[in-house]
Amino acid sequence: MTDFDNFSDKFSSPLLRREFVVSGQVLWEWWQTARQEANTRSIPSTDVDWLLQELAGLDRLALRLETFKAQPQVQLKISFVELQKLWQKRIQERVPVQYLAGVAPWRQFRLKVSPAVLIPRPETEVLIDLAIAATTNPNIQFLPPPPLPHWADLGTGSGTIALGLADAFPQATIHAVDYSQEALAIAQLNAETYHLQDRIHFYQGSWLQPLEHLKGHLSGIVSNPPYIPSDLISELQPEVAQHEPHLALDGGFDGLDCIRHLVATAPAYLQPGGILLFEMMAGQAIAVTDLLQQQGSYHSIQIHPDLAGIDRFALAFRK
Repeated sequence: MTDFDNFSDKFSSPLLRREFVVSGQVLWEWWQTARQEANTRSIPSTDVDWLLQELAGLDRLALRLETFKAQPQVQLKISFVELQKLWQKRIQERVPVQYLAGVAPWRQFRLKVSPAVLIPRPETEVLIDLAIAATTNPNIQFLPPPPLPHWADLGTGSGTIALGLADAFPQATIHAVDYSQEALAIAQLNAETYHLQDRIHFYQGSWLQPLEHLKGHLSGIVSNPPYIPSDLISELQPEVAQHEPHLALDGGFDGLDCIRHLVATAPAYLQPGGILLFEMMAGQAIAVTDLLQQQGSYHSIQIHPDLAGIDRFALAFRK
């Protein structure tokens, strides 16, 4: 564990929390310098803004109008020295700002994250919207769910999809699976934060293997699986290639290893009319469609775009 992984926990405890303050003038001068550093390193200057929103409690308006400059004191969650050290990790080591702050926004949630989990992306939010739409589309034969429907989130990471499903389907039980015990610990904390721990069950294991007891009973399976071809991982942005868990990125030779496994195994676990929904990489839509068609257990196969209009999501129904 790195020195910045648990600082947010340390200072959130009422028993351990200390008072850290800095003058508005000093913080403003540092902020100006940090933004210049970001620009020279081709890092978004908004990263330092976001860090100050999280660790100094400054809102966007205060930053835009620079009103905090006149404050005698600005309350920090950590010491000013630690704040500067964290920013240097962003600049010099290209550590993602979400890991530095220990939190990432996703839909209406503010989720705890660490280098043990993939940083939640805005485009993945579309999976929840697609799941909702798929269960209410009058043109698709989605069988009425059982009185207590069950959904699975495979490769849950920080628990993003599981929380989104729990919010979207308040009568459902969500089954969240991840191979990483560290990731599951983060996901469980996030579920507890939003009082969803009684509706989300967590399992350590590989894909559907821990859910044998639910064979034929799942209303839906949703996943953001690893889909980057192994040879391409080193070419990703340093924030991703050097800091995010390769277990959540590496999809094998062509990026489709995990997707092939999902397509092949999901039918045994889905109820008739159940949904298989997952994210994929740009350029994989044709291959994924072929996999779903060749498997023979799906109908109404669909490909949906992400927020940028790129084919990103595959949706199919169990025959």
